[in-house]
Amino acid sequence: MAAAESTLLPIASLVRREIIRFVRQRSRIVGAFVQPLLFWLFIGMGFRASFQPAGVAGVQYAEYAYPGIIAMVLLFTAIFSTISVVEDRRQGFLQGVLVAPVPRWAILFGQALGCTLLAVMQGALFLCLGPLVGAGLSLESVLAAGVAMVLLALGLSSLGLIIAWRVDSTQAFHGLMNLFLLPMWLLSGAVFPASGVPTVLAWLMRLNPMTYGLAAIRRAIYFATPEKAGAAPGFTFSLAVTLAFSFIAFAIALRTAKSRPV
Repeated sequence: MAAAESTLLPIASLVRREIIRFVRQRSRIVGAFVQPLLFWLFIGMGFRASFQPAGVAGVQYAEYAYPGIIAMVLLFTAIFSTISVVEDRRQGFLQGVLVAPVPRWAILFGQALGCTLLAVMQGALFLCLGPLVGAGLSLESVLAAGVAMVLLALGLSSLGLIIAWRVDSTQAFHGLMNLFLLPMWLLSGAVFPASGVPTVLAWLMRLNPMTYGLAAIRRAIYFATPEKAGAAPGFTFSLAVTLAFSFIAFAIALRTAKSRPV
């Protein structure tokens, strides 16, 4: 019992620290919510008259892009929250945490869980906007989408930690993340469906783990009207792939944290 408490307390402390730091930085709150909202409005209005998503009949582009914007919120919030690892190393906080009698996995899980909660809270705000574009949300769809968002955000947070534990500057972190972030999002089905794309892009979309996290969110939102989800992979399969992605990403992040000297 005492051992469990000694492990849970550091995890809870790290989660609380991430949330407090996020709340105190007003610019992060505005950027995490307003930027995707503006992007959604602009891209929705811009493509409304000229782009009809293939294989998704009767769905306006703003509605099609809605689950993709939720995925964008999860992606940017989760990944860029992990930059705190780089800052903590430079300030000496991380070194102080690592010398404490706490398992390395607990430290890493606390970091990942804090980033995950921040991402899911931001994604939940966007989930509430669904009725504005005709996405009818039931309690079942909200709960299913919540599970999918948690798993996807955990995988993305772990991915960010893999990079954050390896780099020594925020400039290097931003450079590496920008190299992966936009392609992951663009090739997830957020902007265009896989139907009708060239073979190379179709395979890249199939190999992209974010494709299945987004598909799980899309399928969850349209539980009552599955035809609006188009040819997106099924919910159960997508959720299983997202769970596997989260587990593998966290395992790699843990191995990186154990092997890299701070």
